[in-house]
Amino acid sequence: MTMSIELLRHGDTGQRGYRGQLDDPLSDAGWMQLRDAVAGHAWDIIASSTLQRCALFARDLALARGLPLRLDARLAEYHFGSWQGVPMEQIAEEQGDALARFWADPVAHPPPNAEPLDAFRDRLCAALDDLAAEAGGQRVLVITHGGAIRMLRCLLEKRGYGDMASIDVPHASLHRLVWPATVIA
Repeated sequence: MTMSIELLRHGDTGQRGYRGQLDDPLSDAGWMQLRDAVAGHAWDIIASSTLQRCALFARDLALARGLPLRLDARLAEYHFGSWQGVPMEQIAEEQGDALARFWADPVAHPPPNAEPLDAFRDRLCAALDDLAAEAGGQRVLVITHGGAIRMLRCLLEKRGYGDMASIDVPHASLHRLVWPATVIA
């Protein structure tokens, strides 16, 4: 059975660079962005990454609307390894060639000590598969991260992973998709 899911990227944290699995809190502006993003929308179930920039808003929204909440660590952001938490300008200055190779082909040229991209894809897909089995035909909101949304969009839109950097996923943006994706082998 397929289901329609809306993915919501967390709001602004006030941090720069590849934050990955660092557990940054939302800024006040990030909370406001998320409240504005969900206004006028309705869901039956909320699922969220366990990182606080997603989970705290998810708990707040689920409580306010009386909806079930499923926290799932598999919905966490990509782990950027040694680049995690390092300002982008510093990476560009010190490892500009490696950064360019990563953007062009993240599978062949991941950041040092990073999570393998296939492992990232597999954990996201497993989380959505389990959610689809649990949710049936209900309307689902998944609060997650920019990298997760980019990865899922690449899969569903039959795009190479090198396109991830070009997919615009602003803070607090909603992205609708149908799951499971028949294009995934």
